Amino acid sequence: MNASTAEISVKPAPVEALEKSASRKHWSIRGQLTRRQFTTYAVAGVLIPILLWAFFNEAAIVPKIFLPGPVDVAKRFGSWVLNEGFAADLSISVQRVTVGFLASLVIALPLGLLAGTFKPAEAFLEPAMDFVRYMPAVAFVPLVMLWCGVGELSKIAIIFIGTFFQMVLMFADDVRKVPMQQIEAAQTMGGTRREILYKVILPSAAPSLLTTCRITLGWAWTYLVVAEIVAANSGLGYAVLKAQRFLQTDKIFAGLIVIGFLGLIQDQLLRALHHALFPYLRGR
Repeated sequence: MNASTAEISVKPAPVEALEKSASRKHWSIRGQLTRRQFTTYAVAGVLIPILLWAFFNEAAIVPKIFLPGPVDVAKRFGSWVLNEGFAADLSISVQRVTVGFLASLVIALPLGLLAGTFKPAEAFLEPAMDFVRYMPAVAFVPLVMLWCGVGELSKIAIIFIGTFFQMVLMFADDVRKVPMQQIEAAQTMGGTRREILYKVILPSAAPSLLTTCRITLGWAWTYLVVAEIVAANSGLGYAVLKAQRFLQTDKIFAGLIVIGFLGLIQDQLLRALHHALFPYLRGR
């Protein structure tokens, strides 16, 4: 009996040890999570702030005029969708961000490729890009209105200015990270500069370039509100600014949440594209 009792009392110890070991693995440096574990943490990361927000609202710690609750924001969003032209605001804002971002990408990619590959191009481009990128895009609004008027072009120009200069520098850094051994191997096999540029450097840098696109797309959305200051009469940013004038904080919250969701959706689409184009990087 004593041996049996001792055996029974010892059995839970290995189970506890395994549970502690699994818990440590979650929080180890660059540790791994299963898809289910990742989803659990992600859901908790979203729900906890919402619950805290609802608690502060219900406890009346902050007046509702300054901090409306989640239910108030949801009601205002429903009214916006049904009666206040949400579909038109959404459509025009997505169009402005997309056109401004793509215009920036089309010009910045070849310039970044050249600056990251050839030293003369780096010396010619990077000092000017470094200088301009520290100028706030808001400061360009008066000039943009003079140059482009108050139509759609001015809004697209602000988003372009907010993303282009950083994009060129980040693309150049991505290209410079291509290992020199790959370039030297291509040169040894008789590759021309053009072949090395388009068949070695560009494909090797492509995963990092797409990651940079994800980052700068987020910046494009942050500049949307700035762009829609410029004599706009529609758009998500315009709706947020208009709501500010009438102290409609519930609509401001709704607009910011919608912009966040749109940015998140586009980011996840680019992430899925990254996984589809570069499946060999999934394990890293």
